[in-house]
Amino acid sequence: MMIEKKAWPDLFQQVLEGKKKFDLRLADFDCQSGDTLILKEYNPQTKEYTGRTLQKTITFVLKTSDLEFWPREETKKRGYIVMSLE
Repeated sequence: MMIEKKAWPDLFQQVLEGKKKFDLRLADFDCQSGDTLILKEYNPQTKEYTGRTLQKTITFVLKTSDLEFWPREETKKRGYIVMSLE
């Protein structure tokens, strides 16, 4: 499946350079390993797409709604840390 999403310029550039190897999104769509994520660079100041796009294969999906590691009060207070690993 092909999934298109907006990416703000600073984050788009980090993916383009290979520094950002993850993506954090609101889980308002379905995806799975093997799907293709198409990132379309979007400038929030001008509210326009820049024309640059990237395609990345999704290799792993973790849905936080399925996690039961921490009490909800703690995650609401502290949030999550997302780390990129090599």
